[in-house]
Amino acid sequence: MSSSHPADNLSPAEAALRDAALEYHRSPTRGKISVTPTKALVNQRDLSLAYSPGVAYACLAIEQDPSLAADYTSRANLVGVITNGTAVLGLGDIGPLAGKPVMEGKGCLFKKFAGIDVFDIELAERDPDKLVEIIAAMEPTLGGVNLEDIKAPECFYIEKKLRERMNIPVFHDDQHGTAIISSAALLNGLELVGKDIGRVKVAVSGAGAAAIACLDVMVGLGVKRENIFVCDSKGVIYEGRGDKLDESKQRYCQQTSARTLADVVDGADVFLGCSAAGVLTAAMVKTMATQPIILALANPEPEIRPELAKEARPDCIIATGRSDYPNQVNNVLCFPYIFRGALDCGATKITEAMKLACVREIAALAKAETSDEVAAAYAGKELVFGPDYLIPTPFDARLILRIAPAVAKAAEESGVATRPIKDMDAYRHELGRFVYQTGMFMRPVFDAAKANPARVIYAEGEDERVLRAVQVALDEGLVKPTLIGRPDVIEMRIQRAGLRLKLGDNVAVIDPNNDSRFRQYWETYHHLLGREGVTPEMAKAVVRRSNTTIGALAIKLGDADAMICGMVGRFDGHLEHVQQVIGLKPGARCLATMNGVILEKQTLFLTDTFVNESPDAEELAAIATMAAQELQRFGLPPKLAFVSHSMFGSSKRPSAVKMRRAHELFAAAHPEIESEGEMHGDAALSESVRNTFLPQSRLQGSANLLVLPTLDSANILFNVLKISAGQGVTIGPILLGAAAPVHILTPSATVRRIVNMTALAVADVRAAS
Repeated sequence: MSSSHPADNLSPAEAALRDAALEYHRSPTRGKISVTPTKALVNQRDLSLAYSPGVAYACLAIEQDPSLAADYTSRANLVGVITNGTAVLGLGDIGPLAGKPVMEGKGCLFKKFAGIDVFDIELAERDPDKLVEIIAAMEPTLGGVNLEDIKAPECFYIEKKLRERMNIPVFHDDQHGTAIISSAALLNGLELVGKDIGRVKVAVSGAGAAAIACLDVMVGLGVKRENIFVCDSKGVIYEGRGDKLDESKQRYCQQTSARTLADVVDGADVFLGCSAAGVLTAAMVKTMATQPIILALANPEPEIRPELAKEARPDCIIATGRSDYPNQVNNVLCFPYIFRGALDCGATKITEAMKLACVREIAALAKAETSDEVAAAYAGKELVFGPDYLIPTPFDARLILRIAPAVAKAAEESGVATRPIKDMDAYRHELGRFVYQTGMFMRPVFDAAKANPARVIYAEGEDERVLRAVQVALDEGLVKPTLIGRPDVIEMRIQRAGLRLKLGDNVAVIDPNNDSRFRQYWETYHHLLGREGVTPEMAKAVVRRSNTTIGALAIKLGDADAMICGMVGRFDGHLEHVQQVIGLKPGARCLATMNGVILEKQTLFLTDTFVNESPDAEELAAIATMAAQELQRFGLPPKLAFVSHSMFGSSKRPSAVKMRRAHELFAAAHPEIESEGEMHGDAALSESVRNTFLPQSRLQGSANLLVLPTLDSANILFNVLKISAGQGVTIGPILLGAAAPVHILTPSATVRRIVNMTALAVADVRAAS
């Protein structure tokens, strides 16, 4: 890469991450967001309704009743993510333009987690009063304002003034998001150690926006102000210190002889860090009270690493901002859902009561029984309330179902809801449409894989896409890889790609032309297929020329746990080798495949896309069962539609009868899983279309798994969706029914897809153990 990149003195791993991140932002489309119309504009009438003359009626209606803007425009679902770039995400004062990628990223999170549209707005203005004027003038455009990455103390003043002037929610996430999540962790931590919130001593490192907001919320929950001792860059904030303190710091000024962080940490029950890496030492932790709670929230490096804190005080409970440790204080647990509830009830502001409602729901969810979907998605992790599970995981789908209604209810009770939610049960049901449409369902799979990296063998070990994917998988801590290929060719391509793979060190190799295991492999192959006409010489030839056979035999003989293949050659050829060596898992009727397409509003899975040409009803029911079980692995409750040209008996053709029978068999075997059929494709995705024909459907909302009658129909639909609606972002093919985790990809597989399928294969190994 060019030497003009920032931070050139990076480690090789950091440099690789930098290059991958830059390429991610650059292609296939520049940036991370776009603006797309929500209405079709396909004819003259559409144009006359969307613009002149029809648009005038909407304008006049809003002029007469401004509240109708929520009905006739996107304003009620539109948040402005606004910054001046003075305190950007651990990068500091880098300016508004350099901060734009972060604001776009925040917009992605709003959309993915809560379906909220965002305009990212970067303002080249540092004067607080002018910023207030600019932002306040945008009120007609926006339904809410998320202030982001504005430095303290100006951020306090700007938010305060905007809250006074604007009649829409204004929320500085750097302050309040961190405050809400850390306060939930504090509540649950104190419950675990049996301490009274009104009596605990709190030592604080940092007095910026996040730290002060955390303290304000904690005081609202019952922490006594006189028990809070705050340190900024100059030491303890005490009365008579001599320097001028802004109002936010002044309210936490103490009469004390303590002057250093070490002084105030001594005997503290709680440490709150919103400051800098390493400021809390192991020696300080040793002086804390029994069973101390440590909230070390500096990013990317906390005030103290959990392993150091645990070594110093095994009885401590610790949370950080990092995803690679338990108890991650991540603002995404909060801000999408607090805005979702605020927007839906037409809140004019976000009150303290709304924030506290959010705190309590997050704390309660950590103690709730783990749903089957969440447990399956985070296989290998003990998601049980305790020292390592104080707060929910960021990908717990139940967050929106609990937080948004609680926030809306608190808004109504606070008197700031202009459109109070009349039926909370109906509202929760409506929110269900967001739960499994995040497009981020692979995250739990990665977490499960990281919990127990497995030995994955790659049949096309010389392919540069595979090598790049293996490098990513190693950096992510997912895999112990083995490459099948010629070592000299692999080495040459590693060097050409600038990768850090080390053959014989972090990557094993099987050379098809020269490996000590060759005799064992061909003899095993002959043993398996000797009665199917395979001679010893034929066995030797197959093992020498088929890397997929080598990989399958490696799994059979215990040299690998899972395999990724298919980047070169025909799918059916790879499938034949897998069938011959790996075979079916116990109880499986057949092999099958499922593909996922990540669409704008949901992820849609289709089966069987590659294996069975025209399965009968019994086979379709069996394939549907395997596919539904795989969806549960992603944390998705399966919602199946058996799709046909027929609509609930409208056709008596054999294919319609087959699909009807397949659904009957599936529903009888799995009454606990939502399913319906046979039906048209539009009915599968639209409850209103479906209810026109059958109001008492067994399926609610949109199906997420389509069971199609033939291989042709499934494969054609998958490829059309992939290009027309999925922007080429797909999962799969996921091989179902095999006796070991094997996935046969296709020659069009990207590095990203290989990485995803590696994570899935590793998670499969864990689930099968």
